[in-house]
Amino acid sequence: MTTIAAKLRELRTERGMSLQEVADMTGASKAHVWDLETGRARNPSIELLSKLARCFETSVSDLIGENPGNKDDEPQLLAMYKELKDLSSVDRETIRMMMRRLHSREPER
Repeated sequence: MTTIAAKLRELRTERGMSLQEVADMTGASKAHVWDLETGRARNPSIELLSKLARCFETSVSDLIGENPGNKDDEPQLLAMYKELKDLSSVDRETIRMMMRRLHSREPER
């Protein structure tokens, strides 16, 4: 199982983000983000984990190494699904219609 520290460093470096960029996006200090990445800080709040997950377009479950979804599911898709819950029923219906439209179009060549 991947540790939170390793996962945070992996996601940040994959995206070419600096510690300061992550800190700015999450409201945490640069030093705290560094402490999380190095394993010095081990118990981030659920609020911070949620902000980090949004920052990296993934799920909290993926950050902590306990993704309950199918191992083939992309963490970004799971994060998008969870964000849908926060939308109004009208907005969810709009997205549902957009998805139907995208599925019904001819494949690009």
